[in-house]
Amino acid sequence: MVITRNRRDQLLASLGEASGRVIVVDNGSSDGTSLAVRRHFPEVRVIRLQRNAGALARNVGVAAVWTPYVAFSDDDSWWAPGAVSEAVGYLERHEDWALVAARVLVGPRETPDPVSEEMRTSALPIVDGAGHKLVVGFLACAAVARVSALREVGGFDRVIFFGGEEERVAIDLLTEGWLLVHVPSVVAHHHPCHGGSAQRRELLACNAVLTAVMRRPWIEVMRRVHRGVRQSGWHPVLLALRRLPGALARRRPVPAYVEELLRKA
Repeated sequence: MVITRNRRDQLLASLGEASGRVIVVDNGSSDGTSLAVRRHFPEVRVIRLQRNAGALARNVGVAAVWTPYVAFSDDDSWWAPGAVSEAVGYLERHEDWALVAARVLVGPRETPDPVSEEMRTSALPIVDGAGHKLVVGFLACAAVARVSALREVGGFDRVIFFGGEEERVAIDLLTEGWLLVHVPSVVAHHHPCHGGSAQRRELLACNAVLTAVMRRPWIEVMRRVHRGVRQSGWHPVLLALRRLPGALARRRPVPAYVEELLRKA
């Protein structure tokens, strides 16, 4: 399942690498994305939203899924051959796994994504006899998830909207007793379009603060405010203030054992 907005050419290139049943949720694109997908990939189901719903578009896609599992991709990523089937096999064998986080290879040189490397080398526990590690987060461009688990925690939310939206979902899955597991042999390819712009860094810092307000101790909120100011100035904090009432309304600090896992990561 893919969400997209105004990146028609990148999406078409990624769909050319895809296999199996694909759902594209078009987040109110104005560049003819939906028509282009229907023309070039008539087998792909397209759900066109009238306006940009951010990460909430993934909830629309999940609601349309007819299988127990969903493989997330972005419009600049795709799965290696056999990867989704392998991930589903793990989810079938482990009923307490909510999600398989793939190893991500970036760009034409297939450089390992730093997040994948952090998952592989973290101090978090091994969860099975094959040496696969628990993780406390995931990349939405490279995760295969159990649909029932996502629905149990409400999917993605409008407070974060977009940018780092996976963190709150991961925290809630852990709180409900689900496991998120990194399986390095499950591979996704990612050719990012956005780069590391200052605007994106500010957005991620803002959303990190809001996620902490919703789920973490206040000391962690203050750490994230300090980190955001140090890296990007006060603008991320000012952005977060606009959405602070919504975050406070959803505040539900995690249990101590989940907080311990988050600190180990």
